[in-house]
Amino acid sequence: MVKLVRPGELVGARWFKSSRSNNGQGCVEVALNLAGAVYMRDTKDNGEGPILHFTDAGWDAFVGAVKKNNFGK
Repeated sequence: MVKLVRPGELVGARWFKSSRSNNGQGCVEVALNLAGAVYMRDTKDNGEGPILHFTDAGWDAFVGAVKKNNFGK
């Protein structure tokens, strides 16, 4: 499951950007430190844009689909 969170609603997240990011336009930041959830936001929004909230199972499904390149088909 994925839901949308507003920046002011999320407290205590520690954000990181992938080491594979190359300062391009397709970067996202992820917060993994909050129990039972994973959060993702667009780096270009400087912390002011929407945040996606994934359950742990939802995140696993999303990452699996990305690895299989199941998007854009």
